Amino acid sequence: MPAPSNPFKAALREQRFQLGLWVALASPYAAEVVSGSGYDWLLIDGEHAPNDLPLLSAQFRAVAASASHPIVRLPVGDTALIKQALDVGVQTLLIPMVESVEQARELVRATRYPPHGIRGVGAALARASEFGRITDYLHTANDQICLLLQIESRAGLAAVDEIAALEGVDGLFIGPSDLAADMGYLGSPGHPEVRAAIIDAFARIEKAGKARGIMTLDLAQARDYRDLGADFMAIGTDVTSLVRATQVLRQEFSGEESPEVNKLESGY
Repeated sequence: MPAPSNPFKAALREQRFQLGLWVALASPYAAEVVSGSGYDWLLIDGEHAPNDLPLLSAQFRAVAASASHPIVRLPVGDTALIKQALDVGVQTLLIPMVESVEQARELVRATRYPPHGIRGVGAALARASEFGRITDYLHTANDQICLLLQIESRAGLAAVDEIAALEGVDGLFIGPSDLAADMGYLGSPGHPEVRAAIIDAFARIEKAGKARGIMTLDLAQARDYRDLGADFMAIGTDVTSLVRATQVLRQEFSGEESPEVNKLESGY
């Protein structure tokens, strides 16, 4: 019996647009609630949310039981963390702050079993293989891993062509907020120069035949990114959605108006 198929990876290969949402409340219960909302994928955030591996694992299981595909963003591209996440059963990883082809090459190797990589062979102990019940897991797992690398600096942009050309990299995800900060426009991910850099990156990624990803909290900006060719995109987070909904509810009851709510749409 082979490793389970990865529907998100298949969708990217078939050029079917995938809509997602960030999950950052660090709660399996909250992740389960969000997983019924009809998104193609949910990103369980281990970089900025207060998550550790057991919490990530619990949220992954909650989302995996739904129709939404669970993606995990690790705090850093560490080989040991990647190994643990894959053994938990994660098939799609987003790795932040990738800035060189050398770094990207090592990340590919970390997600593959030998001889194609350096992933440790412990599948008999892992949830990924149903604790050894998926008998052909070792020989089929590599094909179902989807590796997404986050480009969010000028150094990363400079290396886009080389990174996108690597076999084993399935998509490049542009981080507009960090990119804007690195370009000198902190807090302004919609700045024209940032947008121009994203357009250029999208064109180079497409030329390499890889998927283009991005995230924004601004729906007008999201539609713009979609028109520019984004293949997978997140349009919000559970945290900002909760803040906005609870604040608006109180304001509507009290008859208040506040411009603060709209500031949540500034980007991520």
